[in-house]
Amino acid sequence: MPSKILDVNSSALGTRHSVLYLHGFASSPNSQKIQSFRALLEPMGVQLITPDLNVPSFEKLDFDAMVETAGRSGSGTTAIVGSSLGAVVAIEVVRRGLRVPMVLIAPGLGIRDQWTAKLPPGDPVEVFNFARGERMPVHRAFFEQMARVDADSVPPPVPVTIFMGRKDETISFERVARVWRAWEQSGQLRPGSKFIEIPEGDHGLTAYVGRIAPEIHKASDILSHTL
Repeated sequence: MPSKILDVNSSALGTRHSVLYLHGFASSPNSQKIQSFRALLEPMGVQLITPDLNVPSFEKLDFDAMVETAGRSGSGTTAIVGSSLGAVVAIEVVRRGLRVPMVLIAPGLGIRDQWTAKLPPGDPVEVFNFARGERMPVHRAFFEQMARVDADSVPPPVPVTIFMGRKDETISFERVARVWRAWEQSGQLRPGSKFIEIPEGDHGLTAYVGRIAPEIHKASDILSHTL
């Protein structure tokens, strides 16, 4: 059952919305972007729930464990925000039953073939971990697992807003836009869904949190009967 969505004027009355925020790959709940969103959203009456998706550990990352962790944290939330890999986790959480609106930031859509395409030989694979500020090993099985995750074939069964920077250096803008066009053509996108292009935006979109935050607040206010 969908969570009860609060009245749009609830923040003015002091009632708080809980929004599930899922961070990206090699990040953490302590990222600068999350801290920036907290500062903007808390005065609007929005509390971010930010589980650590480095499960069971960063070195042994597992997508199913991420989805389970996110799902357990989503009880009572009124929206989901997913950044990069966190957006893929968000889509799967919604497909498994958490029916709340989504805001996806630089989502990892249309890139299944890229998870393994440029990997160096050997196991584990070293990548830069932004949360720890150093290179860290991740087992190869995680990248092979992500290459099999299908987040693209059908639109999510809830209203979805996508923010995508035209100058994203990590995920191709055109790949994400292609998935969006396919979703539009399917006729299955929920009312209110939209794709927002940020012409100068990079992958992090940290400089644009002021533009994204109102959309997160708006998503948390969508009436439950629209889901």
